[in-house]
Amino acid sequence: MDALASLAHGFAVALEPTKLMFAAIGVLLGTAVGVLPGIGPALTVALLLPVTFKLDPTGSLIMFAGIYYGGMYGGSTTAILINAPGESASVATAIEGNKMAKAGRGGPALATAAIGSFVAGTIATAGLAFLAPWLVQIAVNFGPWDYFGLMVLAFVTVSATFGDSPLRGLTSLTMGLALGLIGIDKLTGQSRLTFGVPELLDGVEVTTLAVGLFAVGEALFVASRFKHDPEEVVPIRGSLWMTKEDWKRSWGPWLRGTLYGFPIGALPAGGAEIPTFLSYVTERRLSKHPEEFGQGAIEGVAGPEAANNASAAGTLVPLLTLGLPTSATAAIMLAGFQQYGLNPGPLLFAENPGLVWGLVASLFIANAMLLVLNLPLIGLWVRLLAIPQPWLYAGILVFAAMGTVAAKPSVVEIGMLFVFGFIGLLMRRWDYPIAPMVVGLILGPMAEAQLRRSLQLSLGDPMVFLENPGSATLLGIAALCLIAPFVMRNLNRFKASED
Repeated sequence: MDALASLAHGFAVALEPTKLMFAAIGVLLGTAVGVLPGIGPALTVALLLPVTFKLDPTGSLIMFAGIYYGGMYGGSTTAILINAPGESASVATAIEGNKMAKAGRGGPALATAAIGSFVAGTIATAGLAFLAPWLVQIAVNFGPWDYFGLMVLAFVTVSATFGDSPLRGLTSLTMGLALGLIGIDKLTGQSRLTFGVPELLDGVEVTTLAVGLFAVGEALFVASRFKHDPEEVVPIRGSLWMTKEDWKRSWGPWLRGTLYGFPIGALPAGGAEIPTFLSYVTERRLSKHPEEFGQGAIEGVAGPEAANNASAAGTLVPLLTLGLPTSATAAIMLAGFQQYGLNPGPLLFAENPGLVWGLVASLFIANAMLLVLNLPLIGLWVRLLAIPQPWLYAGILVFAAMGTVAAKPSVVEIGMLFVFGFIGLLMRRWDYPIAPMVVGLILGPMAEAQLRRSLQLSLGDPMVFLENPGSATLLGIAALCLIAPFVMRNLNRFKASED
């Protein structure tokens, strides 16, 4: 009942006219950037961080969440129409969705994606509303050693999950942790790694790193690649609406996709890619029309899209209750919280209940907005695909520079922005994941503070981390997550050599 009362208070906040405006802007922006290949919600939120630093925190965070939800949906439009997923989580949707579009059933494919996203997003957001308070009650009892173990687990899982190589993920994380050491040491008051530059005494701004790596790095990477012929957009023929048979074949995959997406998205090593492919494989096995798979089966669109949107709500569970990001967009949203002096975690629910529950309630509203706005605006999203890439990415560079200057007018800050952009280019070129670097900068100083506090309370005894059951369990899971990818790779090599 407490959750229902808190959610009612959240709706009172989210239904304010200004908050509704922020939600509508977020949904429209998110869908637009999801439609444009290569520009995802993480890049968009990173761009908006320096622009929104003086705006209302609740409204800005509602807008960021709307961008996240909208981006998850928008990626399905290009996946279906041009076989180019706007988001990696929409890859499974492209398998059947583009076949449906080429067969003249692009309308029902887009409709089942939109309705499935609404159904899954609503159910998963309800799960977030009722699961979050329970997790907060557990997290309130955490000691500094438990938080340190939790952050180590986050470091390992994020590094091992993003990208194809765990070693590259750990390298990216280490770079972020090194950047987190720059500035004044809070314990001794001494400057660290500032090299005599006064602007570095406050440390590296998370917004500068995020905008540099995601926005500037992506623009430079696109400019560095050879120009390819664009995919041909498949025109939408016939009705947009689903037939009675389409509804009958879609409702089961919507529910099963939700059951995959929400819990896996809430895991520290979750993400949206795993549940979408699990949903696709499940629907293929359960389908009464297996011969249609590979030719345009509507179940292959309905299930993965439901899993996709449900995982977005699942990602917000560890972010809001524990302050742990499990996706690139969640990492940038964590930077957004810190921009306003807010630290997601159990105390946030007690100190800023209006903000937290307003954000949760706004997710229900954003889901309804997505359903109402997106089906009539499909023609507009298709026209967005005609924007020339040079114009698009030149605008991103200008917007990134202006936003950084507005947030912190400094030549050093602009210089760091483009240095980080060049690093982002190199990381993309050599297939190094970017998100672990941002997570390292955000969580590194927090992990250091918890480590020092634990050692102070234990009089310098490092065994406190193993003697405490909570931290010992978390560190043990982190060690298994670290070792598992290398063991599996060696086993695969051994089997391949035997074969």
